[in-house]
Amino acid sequence: MKYYEDNFAHDHLPAAELQAQCFTGHPDFEFPEDLNCVEKLLDRHIAEGNGDKIAIRTFDMQWTYKDLYEKSNQIAHVLVENMGLVPGNRVLIRSANNPMYVACWFAILKAGGIVVATMPLLREKELSVMVESAEISHAFCDYRLEDEMMSVKSPFLKQIITFDGSGKGVSKLETLMAQKPKEFSNYKSKSDSLSIIGFTSGTTGKPKMTSHYHKDILLICEAFPKYSLQPTPNDVFIGSPPLGFTFGLGGLVLFPFYFGASTFLIEKPSPDLLLQAIQDYKVTICFTAPTAWRILTQKANGYDISSLRKCVSAGETLPVKVWEDWYNTTGLKIIDGIGSTEILHIFISSNEENMRVGATGLPIRGYEAMIVDEDGNELPNGTPGRLAVRGITGCKYLNNPEKQQQYVQNGWNITGDIFKKDDDGYFWFVARGDDMIISSGYNISAIEVENVLITHSDVAECAVVGLPDENRGMVVCAYLVLKDKNKACNELTKAIQDWFKEVAAPYKYPREIKYVDVLPKTETGKIQRFKLKNTVQA
Repeated sequence: MKYYEDNFAHDHLPAAELQAQCFTGHPDFEFPEDLNCVEKLLDRHIAEGNGDKIAIRTFDMQWTYKDLYEKSNQIAHVLVENMGLVPGNRVLIRSANNPMYVACWFAILKAGGIVVATMPLLREKELSVMVESAEISHAFCDYRLEDEMMSVKSPFLKQIITFDGSGKGVSKLETLMAQKPKEFSNYKSKSDSLSIIGFTSGTTGKPKMTSHYHKDILLICEAFPKYSLQPTPNDVFIGSPPLGFTFGLGGLVLFPFYFGASTFLIEKPSPDLLLQAIQDYKVTICFTAPTAWRILTQKANGYDISSLRKCVSAGETLPVKVWEDWYNTTGLKIIDGIGSTEILHIFISSNEENMRVGATGLPIRGYEAMIVDEDGNELPNGTPGRLAVRGITGCKYLNNPEKQQQYVQNGWNITGDIFKKDDDGYFWFVARGDDMIISSGYNISAIEVENVLITHSDVAECAVVGLPDENRGMVVCAYLVLKDKNKACNELTKAIQDWFKEVAAPYKYPREIKYVDVLPKTETGKIQRFKLKNTVQA
């Protein structure tokens, strides 16, 4: 079936037999075949007469739904008329969380494009891999972040247009928008037309392309929010995750707009700024990682956060002490959850009625889960094993049948996490089942870090593992074999760390560096990281 004029993404979907079993089974999860998700998330609010309602706030700006609608329409005109967008083209967004980011996101879908949202910390090397892998043809970039974007050289990338995400000036996109109509006829996509591609780090070091349909975007809005949040149009959402993470996209854009609420965006969301916004703008729902909840607890008494009614944590497991300290300080219960880029958002969580402290929770509406062994057989309660999930959304890696078959087995998504289930059906996190390092909510591939470190002129060999850390959950720890072992010193450590932050995303840099004469290896030369992990934990 031809979904778009540029059918690259659909042509590289996994075969139907390799995809997870998806089911609905409830009227809330049924959507029409002809579907552009923007109409449900944005356009309907105008049609229903709510255009003057606040959609997005920042400390400096305030946009109504009508503002967002009109700007998205103007950007869609720019895409088609000035940038030559063909439906199905992949369009990258490079920006911190701000209103123009959101307007670009909606505009791409309105025009029939496929969104590739990225984080502002990514560097030229990482952006280049994305452009090459997804054959990205167009990009929107905040002018404050254009240096790394303009360094990307690829025959696929035809045009980059800058915008001013601060709202204080005018860049090229704003100039073009001013000449465009404020109405636009949305591309007539299908419910199973691809809407977004999300890149996720993998243990092989090569990022994987996850993909999701237009209906998937709406399906997750019917799942976690209704199960755990019970949103109303009066809610104000806030959070720290970048919109380049599906955790942030759901919590800060999809969920508030689906329910006609508003969102508060902060480009650099420090704990103090989060608390300031909650106090001053009467925020009601907050999404962030356990690391941030720990710091927010320490500062909460200095602010009036009485408006806050729902607190959501994901990205890494929530320590019981963090939950207890926040509850004792505020009287609010943090809702823990686990999701994945492959499944799009949270699939196991809780609400205030069924919460069990320390447990991740129960499968939310729309999903089911079980614990399985290496052969896919369900394990008895209390036995740790692989977490398997299926439901309304599932993994669809583009152009990667090998990884697809690893993630989806017997119709179930195998997340790479080790869990156990108790006799009441609650799921408890045990450990990660691979070499991913989860630090302050960021997924960091050990192999990706190694691939950067090995390019340093002083490094002969390296191996990277996760080091347990009270504040961040884990930190990146690098074991280095130097070409000249006599160079090992604190000054070199700092120099390597500073260099790393210049050539790759800073959040991936090794906070711990240990110098060794040799790395433990098998007879075939494979590095035995488990021995390094045991050394770290000893």
